[in-house]
Amino acid sequence: MNQLDRVTPTPAQEQAALAWLSLLHDQPSNGDQLTFSRWLQADPAHAEAYAQAQVLWELSEAPARTLADEDAFALQGYLNAMNQSRRSSVRRWSGALAMAACLVLMIGLGAGWQPTRWVDDLGADYVSAPGEIRTVTLADQSQVTLDADSAIAVDFSRGERHVQLRRGAGFFSVTHTGDPLVVDAEMGQARVLGTQFEVRLQPHGAQVTVLSGRVGVTADKHAEQQILTAGQQVAYGEGSAQKLHAVDSEAQLAWRQGWLNYYKATLADVVQDLGRYYPGRIVLLNDELAARRVSGSFPSKDPEAVLGSLQGVLGFEQTSVLGHLIILR
Repeated sequence: MNQLDRVTPTPAQEQAALAWLSLLHDQPSNGDQLTFSRWLQADPAHAEAYAQAQVLWELSEAPARTLADEDAFALQGYLNAMNQSRRSSVRRWSGALAMAACLVLMIGLGAGWQPTRWVDDLGADYVSAPGEIRTVTLADQSQVTLDADSAIAVDFSRGERHVQLRRGAGFFSVTHTGDPLVVDAEMGQARVLGTQFEVRLQPHGAQVTVLSGRVGVTADKHAEQQILTAGQQVAYGEGSAQKLHAVDSEAQLAWRQGWLNYYKATLADVVQDLGRYYPGRIVLLNDELAARRVSGSFPSKDPEAVLGSLQGVLGFEQTSVLGHLIILR
């Protein structure tokens, strides 16, 4: 093992490497180049941080706005290149620096920036940040507890109490006023008078879980309504609903107390949940690994520790990229 294999840059050194990349792209002066050369040679960790940043830079040829659709391809290439960079010398820093803007955007995506999130937030009245569980009180004194990285829009102006779930999940404690409260999520909706329930967006629809009271759920405006009572759950999507079934609603809703509970859930689902609590991105590259089943109760406040525990059981590889991306394979 050579010296570079044993060096782990600090977050500050990683940020400095990114700053140098940007500076060198922008027509650096001779003095800048000399200062950079001295910085690079001052510490082996500087060379490693810069090598990591350069690999990411070189792989950012695709526009950053398409990164979400190309995670698996681009990041697998990154991992392969990282393995090569550790076996090579610091001469990598002399390569082309033509992708500064893409790199900056790519790091921004890793830090949580996504165009769809901006759109959701612009149309929302209440938003929770990644890792934040937030409770808000509406004008009718109903309360909504937003799961991490969630957004809702509220409209009480049409004779009904309407809430649109734009991202994530919300737990609703509804005040009985005589008027229904309607929660719109994707094509369907949940309609109640006074009860406690959760609505959670899923990749192709939504899921409703009832803690107390009764909730009417329709998959779209033309679908038949299903009535859920305490301890029942139903998922819907693309205009049709699955069969409702019994669940341990207290366990399902324990995220409000900081716990994520699973019984034979896929690792893909667990990673998706953890992603709302991590201030960056978690990418799962292995389809076979994604289908592995997970059971257990995990604290949501420390997603990296949860991944460490799961790694010990499932045996996957975990790579942290510049402090903003976690790659599982």
